[in-house]
Amino acid sequence: MRRVAHVLACLALAAGAGMARGDGIEVRDLALRAAEAGMVLDADFALELSPRLADMVANGVPLFFSVEFELTRERWYWFDENTASRRLEVGLSYHALTRQYRLTAGPLQQTFATLEEAIRGLMRVRNWLVLDRTMSFADTDYQAAVRMRMDATRLPKPFQLSALTSPDLQLESPWKRFTLRSPRHLPAPVESRAPEAAR
Repeated sequence: MRRVAHVLACLALAAGAGMARGDGIEVRDLALRAAEAGMVLDADFALELSPRLADMVANGVPLFFSVEFELTRERWYWFDENTASRRLEVGLSYHALTRQYRLTAGPLQQTFATLEEAIRGLMRVRNWLVLDRTMSFADTDYQAAVRMRMDATRLPKPFQLSALTSPDLQLESPWKRFTLRSPRHLPAPVESRAPEAAR
C-alpha cells in the first residue's frame, strides 16, 4: 500500500475537468504508472473518422496516427528544457482479401472484423513506455503533455494536397497537459503476487 500511495503522490494530473477537444479527436483519460522499465502511459481517446476518411480506408488507403508524449522542465533563466519526447505510430488499414481491418504498431498487429472495432482499439493506448528508469531528473516539477493526430504526410500525394484545404482530412487533438511532481527518482513498480493455493 505504501508503494501505491507513493506512485499516486508522484502523479498529479493537473489538467482541467473538461476534455481536451480536437477536430474529430478528444484526449479523455491519462494515467502514468510505474513499471519494471520505468513509467508507462495509459491513455484513452475519442476518435471519429469523417465519412471521407472511412471510405478511403475501405478502399485500401492506410491511415497513420501518432500519439505524442512530451516532458518539459520550466527554467526561469532560459528556455524550457525538453526532457523527454516519445512518439507512437499506429497504422489503420483494410485488407480486401481477408475482409479485415488491421492496426499496426511497429512489429505488433491486430485484426478486426469491422472499422468500428478497429477504431475502438485505436482509441486505447496501454503500457506505453515513455520514461526510462535510467533517466535522471532534477528535484522540481515537470510538465507532461499528450496528443493524438493523423499524419497527413503519410497519405498518398493527391490526398496530401487535398488535406491542406479539406477539414475532413485533418484530425488532431490539442495537447492535454498535466504536472508530474518531482520525479527525481522514479517510483518502484507495484509488486503483484499470485495468491497462494489453499492448503
